[in-house]
Amino acid sequence: MLKKKTMLSVSIAALLCFFSLSACTQDQSGSPGKITLELFSNKAENVGTFQELIKKFEKENPDIDIELNAPPEADTVLKTRLVKNDMPDMLAIGGNASYRELANAGIFYDFTGNKLLDKIKPSYLNMINLLSNEKKGTFGLPYATNANVAIYSKDKFKKLGAAPPKTWDEFIAILEKAKSANEVPIYFTLKDAWTGMIPWNSLAANLQGDQFSEKKNSGNASFQSNYSETADKMLELLRYGQENKYGYAYNDGNKAFANGTGVIYFQGNWAIPEILKLNPKMNLGVFALPAANDPAKNKLVSGVDVLFTLNKDIKHPKEAQKFLEFMYQEEQAKTYINEQKAFSALDSVQQTDPALEGVQNDLKNEKIAGYPDHYYPRGIRPENLIQEFYIKQDKKAFLEKMDHEWDKVKNRYN
Repeated sequence: MLKKKTMLSVSIAALLCFFSLSACTQDQSGSPGKITLELFSNKAENVGTFQELIKKFEKENPDIDIELNAPPEADTVLKTRLVKNDMPDMLAIGGNASYRELANAGIFYDFTGNKLLDKIKPSYLNMINLLSNEKKGTFGLPYATNANVAIYSKDKFKKLGAAPPKTWDEFIAILEKAKSANEVPIYFTLKDAWTGMIPWNSLAANLQGDQFSEKKNSGNASFQSNYSETADKMLELLRYGQENKYGYAYNDGNKAFANGTGVIYFQGNWAIPEILKLNPKMNLGVFALPAANDPAKNKLVSGVDVLFTLNKDIKHPKEAQKFLEFMYQEEQAKTYINEQKAFSALDSVQQTDPALEGVQNDLKNEKIAGYPDHYYPRGIRPENLIQEFYIKQDKKAFLEKMDHEWDKVKNRYN
């Protein structure tokens, strides 16, 4: 009897040992011998592209599983997870005000000295570093970029005898020609507050002056003194919009423009695939909105649409680095920008889509400026204040309110 009990105890111990060893060699999904890394994305549009690239990576690296997580309301989800101390291993997010808050909170990996930095255009690295200016280091690797553009119908420009303008006065002259031809010069979608930021940023980036945010915070700049010309020119553009420009949203605009309403449509490069889905034969072009009459002063407003970063406490940094190195190979970078109609942050990768050729020289020569609103305090909700300005068109009250709201948020955290 004692012998049987002893044998039973040995068997149980052996089983426990076996299961313990198994637990040590499998990830949370139960794949034996594999390491799982969560990749959190806040961009629903690129899920399909990421899924295919991940499959390719996993085939080349059978010991690593990449678990893609792209939830609705991703920014809110991410902040909730931050509070719960449950940050993802890897993140693919925009280089915007949300990134700034998270980077300055000190939760991201510092890539200083990482060999991948040598592949990235300096201007985009500078944008990212400026966003995280409260922390010394580089906390994100720019991957894909976007741009605010004036999308135009090449066929309608040809009928008008117009060419992409290089100056503000040339641009206004085209709008006047379109108006005289009974066309809608600009199709606006101001029901969605965020769409109003596209022409606003295009003007402000070139007219507000250098380092506005830093100067504003130090008391050496203000909306009232630095944004008067931006506000005036924005009001002028609104005169060339369609009736009830505040009654149409982004999807409405894509559909209307695809169906031939409007000569110019202020959007980002991301709208082009949506328009072409609706009208594959549409002959589209793009150019940077020229805010000034000196062509040398006009820059394309561009930003980091997707950057990669890591949780600073990531448990498997070597495997994450292997995935990043895979994504920053030219082949993968080209696949991404071609499918997403995006631009690349990599020096060696160019977007060759004919519809986007109008801004290629700006990108190649890094004649670009960052999005001004990425440096505004998120607490002021600038898109809502600017939408209100478009509706009321009271410039003095608007500029005063922008200063007041900025100072209020700044003082709250001082």
